[in-house]
Amino acid sequence: MGRVDSRAVLVTGASRGIGRAVARRFAAGGDRVAIHHRDSAELAERLRAELPGDGHVVVAADLADPDAVRAAVDEAATRLGGLDVLVNNAGVFGPADPPHPVFETTYEQWRQRWRQIVDTNLLGAANAAWCAAQHMRDRGGRIVNVSSRGAFRGEPGNPAYGASKAGMNAMGQSLAVALAPYGIAVATVAPGFVETDMTNEHLKSPRGAAVRAQSPFDRVARPEEIAAAVHWLASPEAEWASGTIVDLNGASYLRS
Repeated sequence: MGRVDSRAVLVTGASRGIGRAVARRFAAGGDRVAIHHRDSAELAERLRAELPGDGHVVVAADLADPDAVRAAVDEAATRLGGLDVLVNNAGVFGPADPPHPVFETTYEQWRQRWRQIVDTNLLGAANAAWCAAQHMRDRGGRIVNVSSRGAFRGEPGNPAYGASKAGMNAMGQSLAVALAPYGIAVATVAPGFVETDMTNEHLKSPRGAAVRAQSPFDRVARPEEIAAAVHWLASPEAEWASGTIVDLNGASYLRS
């Protein structure tokens, strides 16, 4: 799987939250990281300057734009000298992305939210995976997708989000089979609530205590906990985990 001493890693949505923690974890392990962002250049550059080691870069793209995705992945591979790991982390959901329950949303709003979310969370991730695989074909690699507990338990107020993450799970398993002959392993993590910018307003609201109580640990995850699992799934030792979906929700939702 490429060079195991210093790998070339692209993390989408890396300027904040889980992606930021993931970028830090790979850099701490000696890897060179491409920090992707959509419109957070200042945060991305600040993170690049803070990461240990050398050779880290910043790339920008709106993941809902297929041409921009390809340009960003190719740029990352060129500037890093190849590509060994893709972490599909970027996604939309949260206070800045209004919910869309069926009977409280106009048909126009409904279609707009589905298109926006699916274009970014699912199609953006699928396009990034296709582009990354072209660079991994002759060297092997790892693709790790960041999905969600909502793919399994449902998201009644944000059905497009739940559907996009369920699609990501299925995509990851399909790619795990398709790409294994090329030495490319694909795995997915499915977190529950994580303490990030995207969930901060939920956790500060009156329902914050109820959100934390969903887990018997009476808390939500730290981004570093998700990053640790992503880092392991991207390791050479984790090839046999290809195709898996790892629940990281503190026993807040148990699949049968």
